[in-house]
Amino acid sequence: MKKTDLKKLRKEMEKELTAKRYEHTLCVAYTAAALAMVHGADTDSAMTAGMLHDCAKCLSVKKLISICKKNNLPISEVEMQNPAALLHAKAGSFLAQDKYGIEDPDILNAIRYHTTGRPDMSRLEKILYIADYIEPGRKQAANLGLIRRLAFQDLDGALFKILEDTLSYLQSMTGHMDAAAQTDPLDPMTKETYEYYKKSRARALHSENAAHSL
Repeated sequence: MKKTDLKKLRKEMEKELTAKRYEHTLCVAYTAAALAMVHGADTDSAMTAGMLHDCAKCLSVKKLISICKKNNLPISEVEMQNPAALLHAKAGSFLAQDKYGIEDPDILNAIRYHTTGRPDMSRLEKILYIADYIEPGRKQAANLGLIRRLAFQDLDGALFKILEDTLSYLQSMTGHMDAAAQTDPLDPMTKETYEYYKKSRARALHSENAAHSL
């Protein structure tokens, strides 16, 4: 794997992002690196994914849609309803490869799925997804203290709790929206990811109970 020049990448992100988004980016990158150290992942890959995860976040909706259409990146109905939140990860993954020279598919996937997650995520994908949620600048998320502790002890446990809380929050948002103007803020991939890890945890618990009963 080609080693990324993180110092250069940091300078490029400082130019591309707003001050607030750049601060968030640095926080995510260093949180991801810390999680990588604890959970045996590559720290440079974690830093690179963190540094680039929001590289398309400050682009206009028009630009995000243009990048996706020009490069044959499919846009779902839900993504078209909420492009600023949901398309920046997909467009960002493309830019990470096309503009910033990232070749590692694991890093590119981590960027692409850092908003919605996906079933059967790699360790790096989980690390970036969690780091984006728990970085020090985050203040409002439910159960944040618990999830921050879990993240350094039980990666899958933290991932599942984030998915559970995110799903609950998005469903409550849908419930409070005006029915006449309602658009579903929930990307089906988030629900699919939650169901995958719910079943995975149930299987693991069943196996553990079976082993204890022997």
